[in-house]
Amino acid sequence: MAMIMAVNAGSSSIKFQLLEMPEEKVIASGVMERIGLEEGIFTLKYDGKKEETHPVLPTHAEGVQLLLDTLVAKNICKLSEIAGVGHRVVQGGEYFKDSAFATEENIEKVLELADLAPLHNKAHVVGIRAFQKVLPNVPQVLVFDTTFHQTMLDEAYMYATPYEWYEKYGIRKYGAHGTSHQYVSHRCAELMGMPLEDTKIIVCHLGNGASISAVKGGKCIDTSMGLTPLEGIPMGTRSGNIDPTALEVVAKHENKSISELIQILNKKSGLYGMSGISNDARDVTAGMNRGEYRCKMAFAVQSKRIMDYIGSYYVYLGGCDAICFTAGMGENLCHLREKICNRLGVLGVKIDTEINNKTFGTETLISTPDSKIKVYVLPTNEEVMIARDVMRIAKI
Repeated sequence: MAMIMAVNAGSSSIKFQLLEMPEEKVIASGVMERIGLEEGIFTLKYDGKKEETHPVLPTHAEGVQLLLDTLVAKNICKLSEIAGVGHRVVQGGEYFKDSAFATEENIEKVLELADLAPLHNKAHVVGIRAFQKVLPNVPQVLVFDTTFHQTMLDEAYMYATPYEWYEKYGIRKYGAHGTSHQYVSHRCAELMGMPLEDTKIIVCHLGNGASISAVKGGKCIDTSMGLTPLEGIPMGTRSGNIDPTALEVVAKHENKSISELIQILNKKSGLYGMSGISNDARDVTAGMNRGEYRCKMAFAVQSKRIMDYIGSYYVYLGGCDAICFTAGMGENLCHLREKICNRLGVLGVKIDTEINNKTFGTETLISTPDSKIKVYVLPTNEEVMIARDVMRIAKI
């Protein structure tokens, strides 16, 4: 038995899960938010309880120290029992074909790739260094969102731009949410009772950030996110695919820089930009139910774009055994699943509306027995994938 800490550090937050491995039992989980502000928020779940406190967290280092002190004080674990720490890192570029130890050389590569994930990679490194400081003798492993997508062929990951851009600057599709796509596709194969190598699965990771992948024989052959998480389908605040010339038009009229416009595409577009209400799908759903046109339009656009990718991946895979919905919206937004699946009727997709409408965040087969493609709701578990990789890389 070994205790593994799975960590996802953001610019002002630390999400964590403490797992007992190899049983994959969650011992404790939670999040530290508002790091660097006057008052932080520390939410801890353990032993069927949920506790919230409001400590002052000047930096990530103080947050990590408080987290570990709390685990010890509440007899959740001893520091000596933590055998490894796994860190989620969004962008690994072409450097990392697999998870890797958090050596100084590898951390420098993560920072070098920050331009490809400006909202994430630098924040991850802050969290990594904080854990290294507090647990200096514990193996620290980097687990990348991009490694699962490294099996794509060049026909799937290359852009039709000057080849020198790829050679000089690494301009290509990298994808994201790889640990989620891997977990869900592997779990789907188990549920279908099929050998992983024989499966053709489309995974729809639909959250505030959203991506779709085509997984053949357990390996990714295409995915919707690109050089950065901005490409693909409309998301909570991200636009997804857009004609780049739109930037020139708006820049000319509003005198904005490329950086300012990219920020708008990342932070003020998607469901938020289309609805004018919120990036939270629950708020947009409420607006849709009130009959507000822009909210209805937002979901119509999103479901259409998702259908576009699924149709394309169906052809690229040469057929499909299952479509899986995961992440916050995928697991809980039954009306979005229904919209998407209704558009896929031409492929023989049929869902049981009653089952679909009662499914929220639980493993459920929502397709009918006569559906030509199985449709599942499968909660993702990125933390388990991180913990598994720590065990494998560190040979624990």
